[in-house]
Amino acid sequence: MQPADKPMHWLHYILLVVFSGITGWLVIRIVLFITFRPQNLVRVWGIKLQGFLPKNQPEIAKELGALVGREIISFPVIKQKASDPALFEKMKPEIEQHIDHFLRERLKDSFPMLAMFIGDKTINQLKSAFLQELESLFPAVMNSYLTNLESGIDPGSMIGEKLASFPIQPAAILLNKTARKLFTCLQWLGFGAGFLLGLVQVLIFLFLRQ
Repeated sequence: MQPADKPMHWLHYILLVVFSGITGWLVIRIVLFITFRPQNLVRVWGIKLQGFLPKNQPEIAKELGALVGREIISFPVIKQKASDPALFEKMKPEIEQHIDHFLRERLKDSFPMLAMFIGDKTINQLKSAFLQELESLFPAVMNSYLTNLESGIDPGSMIGEKLASFPIQPAAILLNKTARKLFTCLQWLGFGAGFLLGLVQVLIFLFLRQ
């Protein structure tokens, strides 16, 4: 009878490992389900049920908005970038084009008599003077503008309000190709973790039996 019992003994271990893997898969699937559903508050036997994300959307949106406003949309960093002389150098060709157009075209319309006495040499000199003056004023002007802008708006609050009002559609999220791949990967990771846990349990059991 001993040889006949041995296959059942190993089958028990195999089933334990497979069952642990399936349990890990189900746990991840249940977690994903309760993250989004139910979208609206429902009562089951007097118990209030609602998906974690829909229920906590205002708080999550507020925290994400604050994080983005603090770490990503940082006014000190923006000021530093905006007042960088390299930025003016990038804008310089376009600014020079506008100045040239003003001196050659707009000035004729506004001051026809004055334009008659301004030639190419004078235009180039004026354009060079304007560019030098703008280059020295640019950092101070940008810093002043952004300081006024910073005092008038709160990016974190604006982003938080947008996220809080954003409708959460579980079906659209779950059917999204990228999200679907992520959720499938998480479920297989849950299966793998459960499988390894079951295997460890079997190995420990076999070790203790020796």
